[in-house]
Amino acid sequence: MATEYGQGYGLDGGPGFDGSTERRRHRLPVALRAPVEGRTWREFGHVLLSLPISILLFVYAVTMVSLGAGLLVTFLGVPVLAAALAGCRGFGAVERFRARALLDLEVAEPEPLRMRKPGAMAWMGAVLKSGASWRALLYALLQLPWAVFSFAVAVNVWVLGWGLLTYPLWFWVFPMSAGQDGIQLYGDETHRIYLDNPFEITMTALVGLLFTIAMPWILRALTMVDRLLVHGLLGPSRLASRVVELESDRGVVVDTAAADLRRIERDLHDGAQARLVALAM
Repeated sequence: MATEYGQGYGLDGGPGFDGSTERRRHRLPVALRAPVEGRTWREFGHVLLSLPISILLFVYAVTMVSLGAGLLVTFLGVPVLAAALAGCRGFGAVERFRARALLDLEVAEPEPLRMRKPGAMAWMGAVLKSGASWRALLYALLQLPWAVFSFAVAVNVWVLGWGLLTYPLWFWVFPMSAGQDGIQLYGDETHRIYLDNPFEITMTALVGLLFTIAMPWILRALTMVDRLLVHGLLGPSRLASRVVELESDRGVVVDTAAADLRRIERDLHDGAQARLVALAM
């Protein structure tokens, strides 16, 4: 797995986090340089930001949708529900920007609102009928539990790895400030076990090194789910992408047919028409 860390993994088929400049030869193996590379820190920052953003998004979505559903017995429920979905679409734009900045994931904007005529009623109807609006709401509901899980895993592994790796630098804090010889592994009424001798301190640092080396791939697995959520729920649907593709193909066919007609007209004008005029003369 370590040999694949530098490869691209963008969901849109483009290059992933590591471009061609990152594939140069390095003196350190990838397993040792991965924990300090910019990609790892950006992914860790994405996981840290996901928790407060997902909490804000979840509270907004649940509050507004509940309020709108409760007011549907009156006319006020429709604009409140439309505002809730529009807000979720706005949060979706923020999430696409965050994924592009921190995860190098390019996701196109969803299909725009289709309004037959301008006006507030037409806008509310377009928002409520748009599948992208409801997918953004689904993202708001699914993002929070996953953000809590990924935040807990990432922070615990990160602190454990770097804390144990640097234990030889700060183990002196325990005898000077805590009144014990080191990190306590076991203790009861009869005896206690501390990590205080050179061998135990060295083994502790080696265990921390293992956690630190594994951290980039743990982050990669966690953020891969974020990529799937953003790409699947905040981007254009397959139907909309297919419609755009068909419209593009239709435009190409129309342009080709028009060019063929012009060519035929030119050939008739320059060839057959000239011969008929000459024959008539």
